Amino acid sequence: MRDDTSTTAYWDAAAGHFDDEPDHGLRDPAVREAWAARLRGWLPERPGDVLDLGCGTGSLALLAAEAGHRVTGVDRSPRMARLAREKLAGTGATVLVGDAAEPPVPERSFDVVLVRHLLWLLPDREAVLRRWVRLLRPGGRLVLIEGRWGESDPASPSAAGQSGSVGLSAAGQSGLVGLSAAERSGPVGLSAAELSGLVGPLAERLSVEQLGPDAALWGRVVRDERYVLVADLAPARRHAEIVDVHLILRRGGEVLLARRANTGYADGLLHAPSGHVEDGEDVRAALLRETAEEIGITLSPDEVRAVLVMQHKAPTGAARTGWFFEAELGVPGRPGEDGREPVNREPEKCSELGWFPLDALPDDMVAYCRAGLDAYRAGHRFTLHWHEPGDPIAYDPAGPDRLTPLG
Repeated sequence: MRDDTSTTAYWDAAAGHFDDEPDHGLRDPAVREAWAARLRGWLPERPGDVLDLGCGTGSLALLAAEAGHRVTGVDRSPRMARLAREKLAGTGATVLVGDAAEPPVPERSFDVVLVRHLLWLLPDREAVLRRWVRLLRPGGRLVLIEGRWGESDPASPSAAGQSGSVGLSAAGQSGLVGLSAAERSGPVGLSAAELSGLVGPLAERLSVEQLGPDAALWGRVVRDERYVLVADLAPARRHAEIVDVHLILRRGGEVLLARRANTGYADGLLHAPSGHVEDGEDVRAALLRETAEEIGITLSPDEVRAVLVMQHKAPTGAARTGWFFEAELGVPGRPGEDGREPVNREPEKCSELGWFPLDALPDDMVAYCRAGLDAYRAGHRFTLHWHEPGDPIAYDPAGPDRLTPLG
């Protein structure tokens, strides 16, 4: 493939006669209306932000703008971009000079990325598609008009001009200018099956519509594969998190910790008695239930007090919200104390229970639980503890401090 300068020069030279192809210039009213009707079905009904990559002289961008959409076009060729600006004058559209494979636009800024006869020309198509997807907002749409040309009978008059560059709106990017003579003489492009395989993992749903049989789109009969692939990304989903509860059970200056075992997460490390809130349960009820299940102590609602809320995230996995509650047991043998003692009720998940000085906590703890107890001692009420990938689950005195007080 030639360098970018040669590719740009090629399409600059082609710009002056680019619109001579019926499906490029859309000068024939019947061809223009055929494309306008199709585009109305591919774009959202409500006005949105449409990015036309490899926009060429702006014919499809103009149809999108006339349908009420806010359009940005990108083309590598300065001459193509100039002609597109002239064609789009008065529509409010923006035309930028840039590489469609790496467009000079911010991510998550568009409702539709529209591309015609371009992807097949680009190297590393999977990476290009991933970049294009990042330009879309949640629920956005890829509209990819592609084809595979040169597979019809070359002796047939109706097949004339179907291979090579004739009829391809490659829109100012690297392409046939960089193909060898052998590549030019054989079939070129992407089949619908190939493109579906590339796009499928990136989309929630996709559909393919064959365009070749509709001669009105091309201004003539064509016999090779031409199609549009419309792919919708997953819409934005309401954020949801697991809520867990943690008991800071004190006895004088000590706090109760349990050593995890056989759970698959942080086994061998110390952690406060804890558990998940179940469906329909409030956080205090969950704390009371988990306390009875794990350490055999029945606490009344007025014996516990919420002292800390922490959003925390492990090095892998999703974030959670943890509620820390404080409760206190009397010291056995003291007058007036009830003498309740915790018992390990889940030995299959906990290898031991123990009392530890709150002001001299052990190091072999789960990092976020240690951070929660440190925050509690410091009087913080709301915190974040957000691990980075690669952080250890265990507390590391020399490691990074991921605790962020929120007030």
